[in-house]
Formats: sequence, C-alpha cells, structure tokens
Amino acid sequence: MKAVILAGGMGTRLRPITYAMPKPLVPLVSKPMVMHIIDSLPNEVDTVVLAVSYMKEKLEEYFSSHDCGRKIVLVNEDQPLGTGGALKNVSSYLDDTFFAFNGDVLCSLDLNDMLKVHRARGGIGSIALWDVEDPTAFGVVGTTGDDRITVFQEKPKREEAASNSINAGVYIFEPEIFSHIGSGVVSLEREVFPKVLEKGLYAQRFSGYWVDCGTRDNYVKAQRILLERGSALVQGCTIDSSVIKGQNRLIGTQLEGCTVGPYVTTFPGCRIMKGAVVSNSMLMDNVVIEEGAVVKDSLIGPGYVVKRGEKVESNILA
Repeated sequence: MKAVILAGGMGTRLRPITYAMPKPLVPLVSKPMVMHIIDSLPNEVDTVVLAVSYMKEKLEEYFSSHDCGRKIVLVNEDQPLGTGGALKNVSSYLDDTFFAFNGDVLCSLDLNDMLKVHRARGGIGSIALWDVEDPTAFGVVGTTGDDRITVFQEKPKREEAASNSINAGVYIFEPEIFSHIGSGVVSLEREVFPKVLEKGLYAQRFSGYWVDCGTRDNYVKAQRILLERGSALVQGCTIDSSVIKGQNRLIGTQLEGCTVGPYVTTFPGCRIMKGAVVSNSMLMDNVVIEEGAVVKDSLIGPGYVVKRGEKVESNILA
C-alpha cells in the first residue's frame, strides 16, 4: 500500500528557518515534521510518495541518509498545482487504495482503524474530521447520521457553516478519485470533493489532538502536546546551578545558571547562560542564549545567538 504526503509548500509562515531547510525537515521535538507522519503509517504501507517542489535536493539528501523502513519516492511539482493538482501529478504511482496527507498535520488519529472502516464502507474516499469552536478558517463538512458526507464548504461564514467539523487533512482514496481531478491547478476542497459526494465520501472522526503545524503558534502547541505525551527527555547535558521546569527535551546542551522550561526543546551544541530564561520554545543546533536573555514562545534556528539581556517573545529567528 502507498501513502502520499503533500509537501510542496515553501513554508512561508515558518520563515526565516525555512530559508535554510524545507518545512518537512523542520525538527519537531525528536524528529523532522514529515517523519511524524511517516512513522504513524500502518505497517502495510511500504511506499511513501512525497509531492515536493521547494528544496527537493535537501529532502533527497535527508532520505538518502536515513532509513525510514519504507521506500520513499520524491515527485517534483514544477509549479504550484493546488491540492488536487499535486495529487494528480503523482497518480502514476498510485494504482490501489492509498492514504493522502497534508504535510503540516500532527494528530492522534488511528490510521489502522481509519483504513478498516474505509474498506468496510466501500466509498471513493474517507476524510478525517476534527471539531473546532470556530470553523470559518477551514474546510467545513456536513454529514448524515452514518457519517456520509453531504456538504463540503471551504471557509464559510460562521452563520453559513454546516457544522463545526473541519477537514483534518488526512484522507484515504480509491484510484477512481483521479478521474474527477482535472488538469492544471485544482483544489480538492473546492473543486473535487463537491463533485464526488454521490460516490460515497465518508467522515472519520477521532479524539485526542490535531494541530496544523504550519505556523509558529501551532508549532509550539504541537511541541507541547508531544512533550506531554512521552517525548520529554534530558540527555547528554551539562547542568550547572540551573532550574528545569516541567516537561522538556534537552539534548547535548550546556545549562549555566539558567532557568529552562516548561516545554522547551534543545538540540546538540546549545548553550544557555547565566540568568537566561527559556520557555515554550525550540532551540536548534548550536544556539546560544547569552546572560540574562529571555526567550518565550519562539523558534530559534541553527547557530543563532540571542544577545545578552535580549528579550525574544513569539518570534522566529534564524
């Protein structure tokens, strides 16, 4: 079985970090963002097709040096094609039931269960749904009592929304879906889903957590969720007269009279100096936080130096 990850975006909302690396390779706690999707796949998925465009060579380099336990195929998208167009662009690799993912998604969905239910229903596709308080920024889905999708609205007005259930960006499709995707730039959400409702498009609901990691706010939210669910670790650190609060993942870091946590991830070579305070943030390799500096709710790229006494809040620096 195969899975497709739509990972062609430029990661503009995570700049300047994504000037140096594609968004799928931005680390999220213990591994690159894309690996959270790959590692969650059912065992029967033996091939993962990544629809990419931006910094394809960096992705090739990563996957050539990391064994993911599955065959990885990178398919270039020469120009933006939309979600539907990107899927059609990789259709030659897909001749049976397949998973598809938006590349930003981190969630607790049981993919084995989703596949079992999809096969039992026999429709053209299944879409994972997540309930939110305000659905107006998302694709909103209306269903019948047996979770057959009857309405798909892309970013409706609040008073016109069919429900509070949104498209969570995880799908299972039959190859028949490609006959409903035109050429060029095509949106699954606006152009394809409304046309295939009569073919049997079903909802898969789940509980736990769901995050679109494409923004700084949501990235630090996803980091917090993972740290609360078993990813916390302190390993290979030098800790001198420092306070560590809450759950963190600190790897190969020098802590010199500082306060760290909660919800901080550091990578090897980081140094946090006397009087510095770091919370709810990610420090990539070789970041230095100088004396008295404060870093909160932020992402700091490799080798960056936060100067003495500087205050960094709700920011991305690289």
